[in-house]
Amino acid sequence: MGVRVEVHLSKVTRAARALRPYVRTCSAAAGRSRYARDMFRSVILAAARSSRVARLVETAPISRDVVRRFVAGPTSGDALRATRELVGRGLAVTLDYLGEDTLTTDQAEHTKAEYLALLANLSAAGLTPAAEVSVKLSALGQRFDEKLAEANAREICAAAAAASTTVTLDMEDHTTTDSTLEMLSRLRCDFPTTGAVLQAYLRRTEADCRELAKEGQRVRLCKGAYKEPESVAFQSKIDVDKSYVRCMNILMSGHGYPMLATHDPRLVAIGEDRAKWFDRESDQFEFQMLYGIRPDEQARLAESYTMRVYVPYGDAWYGYLMRRLAERPANLAFFARSMSSKK
Repeated sequence: MGVRVEVHLSKVTRAARALRPYVRTCSAAAGRSRYARDMFRSVILAAARSSRVARLVETAPISRDVVRRFVAGPTSGDALRATRELVGRGLAVTLDYLGEDTLTTDQAEHTKAEYLALLANLSAAGLTPAAEVSVKLSALGQRFDEKLAEANAREICAAAAAASTTVTLDMEDHTTTDSTLEMLSRLRCDFPTTGAVLQAYLRRTEADCRELAKEGQRVRLCKGAYKEPESVAFQSKIDVDKSYVRCMNILMSGHGYPMLATHDPRLVAIGEDRAKWFDRESDQFEFQMLYGIRPDEQARLAESYTMRVYVPYGDAWYGYLMRRLAERPANLAFFARSMSSKK
């Protein structure tokens, strides 16, 4: 028993030490200059690519408890439990089976099978249409076989329709944007409620919003969580926020169904104001937030609007979590404290 505890604490200590350079740099960056905040994102995204940090964090026994705040759990049973709880509190849900580094057909088929089973279980549990699913095309084979990815996505869309719900295609880094939007257009011919995701930090997104702000089009607008070059993406927070508001105005003034994915209190307030300005009824748009972040605000918004919670689950949580840390410094502080605590 004593040996086992000592080994576990050793793993925790090594994980905390591996994170220490990132924590120190990011703590210094938080709340200072715009350059420092931009550096914060770069440092954490670098940690996301570090196999050494990944191994230490993933094997630290305390990680499971920390991750549970942001991820429903490793299995579809965990996803159903979280969904049932959220729907019971008046919240809508979108579920994401984590994983985007799919390199083989077998991996893509496994992801598709997971979504098909999940949708069947959601329907059997009476959790649709309040719960839908979010799908990364890269997890279905997009990076090595676009036809395979589209065929897999088509099966998932069909299963969602049979379960009385729908699918939103997650957006990833800018190299996949054109491919994703082209597949979306084809899928919508047979499954018109399939949702799109647009990222405000990309310079092209205003034009994409104008193209998609049409009758029946479901569009999730988020800031974006990937490291992108200045040639294609705004780099400063203020420029990204301004782009988000411009894109929000385009979507809210259009004829589609905007889904405002943000935790920023100012942007949420602007979203509520824009809804009034453009005479949007409460069922003509929605807010979206991540599982585990600002739950009190989620509850407040659910009293007046559709408030959808993005619920990830599965074993491949490390890359997802690190991008969440890059988005919000407070998340890093929470995670670092939990990693180094013995309690």
